[in-house]
Amino acid sequence: MSISKHKNMINSGFLLHKVMKNIPPTTRFGAHIRKADISDLPNIVAIYNQAVPTRRSTANTIPWTVESRTPWFIEHEPDKHPIFVAEIDGQVVGWCSLSVYRPGRLALRFTAEISYYIDGNFHRQGVGQALILHALEVCPALNIKNVIAVIMDRNEPSKKILEKLGFEQWAYLPRVLDFDGQEFGEYYYGIRVVD
Repeated sequence: MSISKHKNMINSGFLLHKVMKNIPPTTRFGAHIRKADISDLPNIVAIYNQAVPTRRSTANTIPWTVESRTPWFIEHEPDKHPIFVAEIDGQVVGWCSLSVYRPGRLALRFTAEISYYIDGNFHRQGVGQALILHALEVCPALNIKNVIAVIMDRNEPSKKILEKLGFEQWAYLPRVLDFDGQEFGEYYYGIRVVD
């Protein structure tokens, strides 16, 4: 079954994990997907830092360091809000995280924010889609009912992949980002994964 063929079923409340039940849980589009461990952090940081100068995929303007991201990594408890990596031929080529959405607000405890970054040498090879699909598939077991992705309005590739996978635009914040006087907006895309 193809996810795109079932977009209407997903949006009308059909459980996403039923649509994906025949997709192997760890291998998609040639990428092996697994939970990240602390030894993956240098690769996670390196892949993220590729996005910083593009000003298309993140609002950060300063690259990460492994030291600065260690607390972030530790906060992502693998059985609640995991980080996943995608490997091809043993090389980490992308990652995604399910993060607490608006920490400290108990009424939002069943909602997570998804973030994903792919090594530039592996764009347009299905790695991002594989990571997002895997993350969505595990959400019911993690007690996550809603997944939100926050993307820049100039990030057309992310917009297209999210829409292809059944996400809908839930909000738009115009001109909230400023890169040296150039202003951009942010889209909030969301999907309900458990009814």
